[in-house]
Amino acid sequence: MSRLVTIYGGSGFVGRYIARRMAKAGWRVRVAVRNPNEAIFVRPYGVVGQVEPILCNIRNDESVRTAMQGADAVVNCVGILVEQGRNRFDAVQAEGAARVARLAAEEGVARMVQISAIGADIDSDSDYAASKGEGEVAVQKYMPDAVILRPSIIFGPEDDFFNRFAGMARNSPVLPVVGQNTRFQPVYVDDVAQAAVAAVLGKAEGGIYELGGPEVDTFRGLMGRMLDVIHRRRLIMNMPTWIARIMAWGFDTLQSVTFGLFVNRMLTRDQVTNLGTDNVVSAGSKTFDDLGIKPVSMASVLPDYLWRFRPSGQYDAIKESARNLRNS
Repeated sequence: MSRLVTIYGGSGFVGRYIARRMAKAGWRVRVAVRNPNEAIFVRPYGVVGQVEPILCNIRNDESVRTAMQGADAVVNCVGILVEQGRNRFDAVQAEGAARVARLAAEEGVARMVQISAIGADIDSDSDYAASKGEGEVAVQKYMPDAVILRPSIIFGPEDDFFNRFAGMARNSPVLPVVGQNTRFQPVYVDDVAQAAVAAVLGKAEGGIYELGGPEVDTFRGLMGRMLDVIHRRRLIMNMPTWIARIMAWGFDTLQSVTFGLFVNRMLTRDQVTNLGTDNVVSAGSKTFDDLGIKPVSMASVLPDYLWRFRPSGQYDAIKESARNLRNS
């Protein structure tokens, strides 16, 4: 275990899967996070001392440099969906990515992997997408051979997409969606981790890879799939964009006037902008095929963690089976 990888944001949704795979590959793993005490769960991914969470603030040069000292590779998974306090899109996703890349070049780190997102574009109307694009430009400037991974919406046991809407469906007869016809290409979190590990191990050429699962569906279609999995019937209601913008403005304003005491995790104006654009792999892009990875389908994963939202939870299948016996 002489090789070392530093994973910024390594206890997050994607980072923890990368950390687990890197530990399995025999690497020492340094998990750089803001709150190491909340990342203790990563330690059992390897043998004693193999995986260690350490304190790091991606907005601070010395903090980032210290975390990568002696590393053979770095992976940057840090990203935010909602701005809060000093964690702004530009500070975290643009300047943060640039800082990791610049210091990695100065420290002589051999490889870098940047987790970005489909739709990243410095000219985007979305602050989220624009900051992701700025981060990519900076990474390629300082680490020209870096591998940049752009996943579509990511699903998995800890996701904030299917879990969130399944929770809503459990408590409400209506599922409101913004941009019902916007297309997505959901990708399984461990497939993204597998791509990142391949890049760290030198099995991927430098450049941008767009990662999407085997299925493309609309927002409305994805909600229908989710409802089928949790065995519930709900009205999927499309919310007109102008109404969504008014609601998002209200939530954003509430966060502002309360000085962050209320954090808008409901719907932001920037999210409304993002939901107006398809989130699928573009033609001609490098994809999973170029990495030799076959992504798994939603159908093979969603039931494994959404079962808890069914009317009878883990016993729903048993009750359905008993009902069929009575009817036969």
